[in-house]
Amino acid sequence: MTSVSKDTTGAIEPVVTESPEATSGVEVEAPQKYFCPGLTTIMLLIHVAALAVFLPYTFSWAAVIVALASWQLYGMFGITIGYHRLLTHRGFTCPKWYEYILATLGSCCLQGPPGRWVGTHRAHHQFSDDELDPHSPTKSFFWSHMGWLFYDVEGYKPDQVCSRYAPDLMRNRFYAWLEKDRNYILVYLFHAAIYWLAGFGFGWWLGEGMMAGVQLGTSLVVWGVLFRTVWVWHITWSVNSVSHVFGYRNYKDEPDHSKNNWIVGLLAHGEGWHNNHHADPRSSAHGHRWWELDVSYQMIRTMAVLGLAGDVIKPRVKHLMHSDEVAEQAGKEEQVIPEETGFLADGETSTAPVAPDDS
Repeated sequence: MTSVSKDTTGAIEPVVTESPEATSGVEVEAPQKYFCPGLTTIMLLIHVAALAVFLPYTFSWAAVIVALASWQLYGMFGITIGYHRLLTHRGFTCPKWYEYILATLGSCCLQGPPGRWVGTHRAHHQFSDDELDPHSPTKSFFWSHMGWLFYDVEGYKPDQVCSRYAPDLMRNRFYAWLEKDRNYILVYLFHAAIYWLAGFGFGWWLGEGMMAGVQLGTSLVVWGVLFRTVWVWHITWSVNSVSHVFGYRNYKDEPDHSKNNWIVGLLAHGEGWHNNHHADPRSSAHGHRWWELDVSYQMIRTMAVLGLAGDVIKPRVKHLMHSDEVAEQAGKEEQVIPEETGFLADGETSTAPVAPDDS
């Protein structure tokens, strides 16, 4: 299917979303991939370290509460709202300083720097469940969930995916810095150190001695950083895997296998309504029916009331609510990427160059 935006606001550049396989009629060969032993080892070690939550020494109710709060702060504001709905699809606008805060929170989830995350997700929308999809379950469920992270795939190596799919972010000094020399990892380590120092100081301040501070600091790191990181990892990855295999479809005409999965929808703060999202990518709201709870969208609406968000894009689809009918989209427009990103689909040429962003 080829869809071209005809948005009269001028906010969207026409984006061709048809796969090379569909246009040429020739089967596309799988891109070459290269195993990354270092990254794979680090991810496995973090999983092992997160198992420390089962040690009595690391348990404290304070740490459990901090972990739950951190899940909302970094998982929802950092990944769902920041990386995804703001930076990837520009589903709303916000002050630059606040955008940087959201991006920093996303970096604290250790899912990669913003440019790489955004570029990979934009590529997923362009080639959803085709051979060139970076993480399609058509290869295997494990591949879509986390296997793809263990490899550098030709065409999606860090420099390639950033320059091809996220040039708007790479023109920005802050995002370029996060990408350079894996500086986003320094951000992650710094925020982990803050957790430990806060726990150490609070434990000592309670008058229980230095060792009590060490224990509480360690507890906060294990629960609020390590376990929370792994927890948010698997929730995010479930959108790529579970929500492309299990669930229902409001939009059955979508050419990919995206599904709405209520479990992922709840755990991922609304990201699990994935079929809805693929039908209307730029919408800030992923829940299209009254019972499809989208906490992230409610937070964006709250941010708008507080003056922290504007130009919030609402769903541009119409639904048939009869039990035997499929929700259909009137005048459907596959709007994935805003014009200002500078993203160009294959075969397109730019007619409106974007000036460098030095902010």
